[in-house]
Amino acid sequence: MRPFIALLIVLCASAARAHAGDPAGISSFVAGFEHPLFGLEHLAAMLAVGMWSAQSLRQPLRGPLLFGVFLLLGALGTMAWGFTWPAVEPGIAVSLLVLGLLVAARSALPAWAGGLLIAAFALCHGAALDATQGGAPSGFWALAGLAVATVLLLAAGLVLGHLLKSGPALAARLLGAPVIVLGVARLAGAA
Repeated sequence: MRPFIALLIVLCASAARAHAGDPAGISSFVAGFEHPLFGLEHLAAMLAVGMWSAQSLRQPLRGPLLFGVFLLLGALGTMAWGFTWPAVEPGIAVSLLVLGLLVAARSALPAWAGGLLIAAFALCHGAALDATQGGAPSGFWALAGLAVATVLLLAAGLVLGHLLKSGPALAARLLGAPVIVLGVARLAGAA
């Protein structure tokens, strides 16, 4: 555990940001890695996808895999191909609300419906990484950092979800509730 914490400290050190034009792309990697960790809506969605997948899917890895693939497709569509996705911000708000409800209620959906929701939500989160809107990180190294952080957050959500599966229903409600509140706040325009 200590080497992992040391690695996180090194990757997130502000000194690494001093080399914005570095040819190795370290600062871009760090920016991409930090984005989902410090972007509350991305953090909440990724953890919720992992938790819900572990609680409800027969093959729990499918949810995180779908999310990861479609998140990167959404990001590539925006950053590399210049595609403008419709309703990204409302989509993120709805994703938080629905994922929070699914976690809190321990609801199972048919595999096709769960996959469709996860793919659509991931596209919204990936499309939100448009570098022209809010200075989100862009480029190959930023996508690599984003991918690593996404895998870690989805894995953490899977672990939490496995713990919730055998735990009391109240624990699932307590972890789903903040995600629901964040989704409602974003829908109301407060967040």
